[in-house]
Amino acid sequence: MRAWLIRFVTLYVFDVVVLLVIGLIMPQVSVGWSVLWAAVILALATLWVKPALRRWLGGRAERSSRDLTRTGAKLVQGTIVLIVAAVVWVLVVVLSGVGVAGFFWGWVIPPVLFVIAWLIYDAIDDRLEAHAGRLWDGARGRDSHGG
Repeated sequence: MRAWLIRFVTLYVFDVVVLLVIGLIMPQVSVGWSVLWAAVILALATLWVKPALRRWLGGRAERSSRDLTRTGAKLVQGTIVLIVAAVVWVLVVVLSGVGVAGFFWGWVIPPVLFVIAWLIYDAIDDRLEAHAGRLWDGARGRDSHGG
């Protein structure tokens, strides 16, 4: 339970930052205070929906791409990642107060930014979770000693 909670909290904080950056650099996306709820949706979708969709789509793609070249297979994998990011973005917009205007800038570019954010998070998640775990253990140690 502790590991899952730490992973969720670190992902949540990271997602708040990602959504705020998207809202800041893209005038077609309005985030505002909805960022707090949208980050919950994004974190849960990243933890559960993203892996499930990647397994489902990846299995289908693997069966249909046995005859593809290495480049073709990488292209299929990249397309799957973008499709997953698009589904996650739709969930965030539909289930939160995030506002979107314009098809290309509001619906196409944010999933691309999600993919970039996921790459960054994958590169730093172990360090973030380890640091959060040390903070958790430190706080629990102080609490258990009465101070």
